[in-house]
Amino acid sequence: MPEQHKIDYQRIETAIRYISDHFKDQPSLDDIAQIVHVSPYHFQKMFTEWAGVSPKKFKKYL
Repeated sequence: MPEQHKIDYQRIETAIRYISDHFKDQPSLDDIAQIVHVSPYHFQKMFTEWAGVSPKKFKKYL
C-alpha cells in the first residue's frame, strides 16, 4: 500500500473511532476534519471514497 494510502486509511480509522465515540454529541464535519488534520472538503471526499458513504450518512447508521 503506498504511503499516502496508509495515511488516508489511518485518518479514516481515526475519524470512524471519533464518530463512534462521540455519536451522541453529533460532531460536525468541521470537528471531525480538524481531528484528522484535513479540510472539511478533503475529509468528506476521502471518507466517502474509503467508507462508501458520506460522513453524514455514516453518523445516521450509528
